[in-house]
Amino acid sequence: MNRPLNILIAGGGTGGHIFPAVAVANALRRLQPACNILFVGAQGKMEMEKVPQAGYDIKGLDIAGFNRTHWWKNLTLPWKLLKSFWQVQSIFKAFRPDAVFGVGGYSSYPVLKTAQAKGIPTFLHESNAFAGKANTMLGRRAAKVFVAVEGMQQFFPADRLMLTGNPVRSEIQNINIDAASARRFFHLAADKLTLLVIGGSLGARSINEAVHSGLAQLLAADIQVLWQTGKAWQQTATNQQVSQHTFIADMDKAYAAADMVISRAGAMSVAELCMVGKPAVFVPFPFAAEDHQTANAMALVNKHAAIIVKDADAAAQLVPAVLALAADAGKRQQMASNMAAQALRHADEVIAKTILKSVV
Repeated sequence: MNRPLNILIAGGGTGGHIFPAVAVANALRRLQPACNILFVGAQGKMEMEKVPQAGYDIKGLDIAGFNRTHWWKNLTLPWKLLKSFWQVQSIFKAFRPDAVFGVGGYSSYPVLKTAQAKGIPTFLHESNAFAGKANTMLGRRAAKVFVAVEGMQQFFPADRLMLTGNPVRSEIQNINIDAASARRFFHLAADKLTLLVIGGSLGARSINEAVHSGLAQLLAADIQVLWQTGKAWQQTATNQQVSQHTFIADMDKAYAAADMVISRAGAMSVAELCMVGKPAVFVPFPFAAEDHQTANAMALVNKHAAIIVKDADAAAQLVPAVLALAADAGKRQQMASNMAAQALRHADEVIAKTILKSVV
């Protein structure tokens, strides 16, 4: 091939889809600096903002997913799907992709379906332990399906599967700050047992309410708290043993500071916690599609690397679970070791090399 490669990357909707896609795009650029990369996402979704911020062009499709709450909003879905296929045809005609990489989300379906109909090599990445519907349907004709965990044969043909893990930000793969310095960065004591609480960038009400209610117990146990509350949480902690933030930008430092973590169980949170090897108490978001956050958490619980507390039980069980973990240094150490053993490094480069090998 005497022209630069054209690689199309499709999907999005959540950070768990977008950030791995950007990481793979960055790896493709490192390996093949001359290649052209174009993203395709859904109009109005976060990829339309995040992808350009990462330095890549993106085309938006007029497409929407199935609305489980307001059924009448699904009446226009057939028209939107048909329109999205027309838009994809126009994108293919102008861009002429040599390979297409899909990361899940409903915007990936018309793009990869079109590529497969045209005989263009397609590749999928499934970040969760329970595969999404779009990926499951597309996986039958994909050249490779990259997965984050073992045991995905129930969703995809076994001969297409490649275990890579989830691409994780380089600063988290290579943390270069010690625990004491990281705690001082957040104005916490350098030598005290530290709990990191993260419920996603928007926060998690059940987690915030449980931690707020149990804060006196945590502090009485000599545990200091680094707490990402999200923007919606109005309660303010004034104790000097609590470092409270609506959003933590320096997650490498937050992970370095932590002895244990309370977290939702989104794919990227799970991947990052494995990478940094921190014992975690997961509170899966119960309304995630196909309850995939519970599947993500259980993949680690079954490896004795994490603890799970149901969202509905958080008020009664979350803080007691943390207190029990805080009191058992041996269990924390074993969980940390088991968590780190599940980390798969350099997923971005492994995926990028596999895609390039098919078209170079």
